[in-house]
Amino acid sequence: MLRSIHASTLFLLMALVVFASITSPALAKNTWPTGNKVAISLSYDDALDSQLDNALPALNKRGLKASFYVVPLSQAFKNRIEEWKQLARQGHELGNHTLFHACDRSKPGRDWVDPFNALDDKTVNDMVNEVTVANTLLTAVDGQQIHTLTPPCFDQKAKDGNYVTAVKNQFLAIKGLEGDDFSSLIAPSNISAAQIIEFIEKQPKNIKLVNILFHGIGGDHLVTSSSEHAKFLDYLQLNEHKYWVDTYRNIMLAKMTQQNKN
Repeated sequence: MLRSIHASTLFLLMALVVFASITSPALAKNTWPTGNKVAISLSYDDALDSQLDNALPALNKRGLKASFYVVPLSQAFKNRIEEWKQLARQGHELGNHTLFHACDRSKPGRDWVDPFNALDDKTVNDMVNEVTVANTLLTAVDGQQIHTLTPPCFDQKAKDGNYVTAVKNQFLAIKGLEGDDFSSLIAPSNISAAQIIEFIEKQPKNIKLVNILFHGIGGDHLVTSSSEHAKFLDYLQLNEHKYWVDTYRNIMLAKMTQQNKN
């Protein structure tokens, strides 16, 4: 059984399922660009106002595509649905960040996790239900049948097992689980563009994907300033001969295509 869902969230889900088409447009067969480029996956977690207000215009100005991992309980998601739909139509990805953003409350510094939402008190079945409902909601918003997941806080263990293992067959890929021999990850917060760039440029040659997980841009929480964010995007644009910036879904589709050819 699903845990009790907030009435406003349930109403939103029902309305979207009724009015939105759930037929995915055909996904192009993506291939890895020539020149042995390193893929850069820009992602923005939690569905925040500052992402729509500051990150999205900066990305669109430079023609860069990114992935936005949304939480349906976010006020910015509930109040700005049409803007998230438009974001998806512009070629950005809407990704699954679970229904309620459950994290392990027992870890140090996790007082901000609501007791009702403590992953360590939920069952694997609870989380399978939450992830499945979130995927249904995403399909209603973006029309896509194929999605990717970023586990909140990168926590995986519910009280009776690993929920990420239980839901992995619902996704093309799960952020952070691509393999240490293939990818690396940084979650910027209050650091400069130069520090992010240094991290990328110091990656060993075997790394073909760098995941960069932003949260607030110029506001909200775990903030990267708008100016430093813009400087970093400018760097990526100026170095397009070295880096392939795309949605996480497109990058992982390309990886799958490459594996099938080998």
